[in-house]
Amino acid sequence: LNDNNLKFLSQHKLFEGKANTAYYLPDIHNNGYAYVGLGNKENLNQEIIRKSYFTLGQVLINNNIEEARLQVPELDMCYEDLGEAIAEGLLQATYRFNKYKSDKEDLVSTKISFILNKNEEAFFKGVCEAKNLIKGIFTTRNLVNEPANTIYPESLAEEAINILSPLGVNVKVYNMKEIEELGMEAFLSVGRASSREPRLIVMEYMNNKDSSELLAFVGKGVTYDAGGLAIKPASSMATMFSDMGGAGTVIGAMEAIASAQLKVNVISVVAACENMVAGNSYKNGDIINSMSKKTIEILNTDAEGRLTLADAVYYASNNLNATKLVDLATLTGACVGAFGFEVTASVTNNDDFFKEVNSASLKAGEMIWKMPNIPYYKDMNKSKVADLKNIGGQYGGMITAGLFVGEFVKENTPWVHLDIAGTSYLDAPSGYLPAFATGVMVKTLYYLAKEQ
Repeated sequence: LNDNNLKFLSQHKLFEGKANTAYYLPDIHNNGYAYVGLGNKENLNQEIIRKSYFTLGQVLINNNIEEARLQVPELDMCYEDLGEAIAEGLLQATYRFNKYKSDKEDLVSTKISFILNKNEEAFFKGVCEAKNLIKGIFTTRNLVNEPANTIYPESLAEEAINILSPLGVNVKVYNMKEIEELGMEAFLSVGRASSREPRLIVMEYMNNKDSSELLAFVGKGVTYDAGGLAIKPASSMATMFSDMGGAGTVIGAMEAIASAQLKVNVISVVAACENMVAGNSYKNGDIINSMSKKTIEILNTDAEGRLTLADAVYYASNNLNATKLVDLATLTGACVGAFGFEVTASVTNNDDFFKEVNSASLKAGEMIWKMPNIPYYKDMNKSKVADLKNIGGQYGGMITAGLFVGEFVKENTPWVHLDIAGTSYLDAPSGYLPAFATGVMVKTLYYLAKEQ
């Protein structure tokens, strides 16, 4: 390190070592110095390191640095976590979704080597973990960013097969007839108005024969949501290709888990369809059935995600016998209204399981907040003419929507619902999360699976 450079940068307030800052100082010999700020040691954690090295990654790329040797700071923390955080931050800076741009920017590929004096094995184990995580996160972003004329139920199923099968994940895709035979009437009601037939995608990763535990992820897979007959305004439809954010998340998580060969049994289920408008659309006022045989009064065809999830979580918990279940969905505007774009809202039927999910989210740097699950909210979903209605009322919409899904989880199965409506897709970048699809919750699901 060049102390004179640091003094110069500090005197001119160009670089002061604050967290999430970085600076590149070139020299006349074409051997510049790059500096990254981590802030105060007392406040340092894995997430700050991720964000700081993301900033450094941006600086290296923007300055067209082809090769860099990075001195790993000696910190009082687990070196596996340190390796993961540094590598993830650097890799996060490389994401671009520009396949449809004719004037793509040329992104320099920076070769990074690390200099460290201890704990090399642990550090590089963390680097490998970061690579697996980034692979899954970028897959999720790419799937969610694709427009609906590219990603629809059939093509989403094909992508799942192409991505996961080479990694040893068994991917089974059910067609329209097979879904009908399963009795998934709620799911089919949503998808029947589209010219593109629905698909049920089941992904099985079974890598622990000695365990009877089966962790299930269920992702909302509405590949385009026009609102059905309760049609959305045009301005609200422009980004509705992203309504399969939950599906993209579970596919990306399965890729990360399988790439790392975690010793765990995990299944993921996606009920993929489009919510469109046609003469055979399901209608406000309809009473429909479900795979569980619970009847549902339809008060709003734009509250469709919970209907697809109802059959999907029932299938995962009842037919596949999941012992724990997490569902993820871009489910409600109410969630965005309450939490904005930094926090994922949650409801659960099991506080112990929620603690596991929350612990994983804290390690991932992905914030979750648990909402109350009390009879007051459950009662809001009761219908006067059917077992349930698909709108709980004007208030508490995030909670009632989540608890609606929970009604279809097999009794006594620990379950956590994650509403990613605000966190899975952003209008503007936030830290290392890019504008548009973020891939949030891939890491949380990965770390949850790792600890089973």
